[in-house]
Amino acid sequence: MQIGVIGFPDSWYVAELQRAAEQLGHVCQPLEFPAISAFVGSRDARIECGVIDLAAFDAVIVRTLPPGSLEQVVVRMDLLARLEAQGTIVLNSPKAIECAVDKFLTTARLASAGLPVPRTVVCESSERALEAFEQLGGDVVVKPIFGAEGRGIFRVSDPDLAVRSFRAIERTAGVIYLQEFVAHPGFDTRILVLDGRVLGGMRRTSDDFRTNIARNGRGEACLLTDEHCDLALRAAAETGSRFAGIDLLQRQDSRLLVLEVNAVPGWKAFTRVTGIDVAQEVIRSLERSRLQASTA
Repeated sequence: MQIGVIGFPDSWYVAELQRAAEQLGHVCQPLEFPAISAFVGSRDARIECGVIDLAAFDAVIVRTLPPGSLEQVVVRMDLLARLEAQGTIVLNSPKAIECAVDKFLTTARLASAGLPVPRTVVCESSERALEAFEQLGGDVVVKPIFGAEGRGIFRVSDPDLAVRSFRAIERTAGVIYLQEFVAHPGFDTRILVLDGRVLGGMRRTSDDFRTNIARNGRGEACLLTDEHCDLALRAAAETGSRFAGIDLLQRQDSRLLVLEVNAVPGWKAFTRVTGIDVAQEVIRSLERSRLQASTA
């Protein structure tokens, strides 16, 4: 197979996918979103990355979603959708990425499907946000709608700081996304799901309420219960994600909540603590997809 990986060329993840692809007899080529362009004519259409015609790839893995303007993000998803329409396997699909990257859309879908999620409010007005702050118990976590690795997340329990924070977001024409702060035992669980099966789980512990490994969280392998696995599989399915990282949080009363679904999940710490070769699992998943497509 010819496989393209959209990511930073010098990243550990791109190198891991190249290593796994080569071991299994495939060619893996790094790509970058800013270098991708498209040509559309009445009888011709091409999507290219520099001099590379992406139609030559059997599959494309989306490994990073770099920051960009609304126009840039929309066009990137459009390009992935066109690739998919032309028969290229895209992991994850643009529809899944669009859902999972949007925290509110993900939370709303999960809640509609009956999955347990923290109480959440999204609004543009600082006045409404202050009302929500009180409704959610006067202790909330404020998150950017788009973002990962704990960036831009902060906790507010002081009304004066809440007012100032909400007004600052309002002045920048931002969206105020609030979730109730959930008291927990000091850890959450990251579960990797691929093709409707659980690869494994990792407990992330931190002295901060944010347990992300990128924010100095400490990872360790953990045993998963049937409930962990059921919630993770259902959450991935609701966002349409073939490959996903699901974050579950245990309340003080032991009930589980689904915090987030990441459709471009990292697995560096996960591989270190579980010993699972995630890059090889991803390449084998693409092999199965290509075989299914060729026999359809």
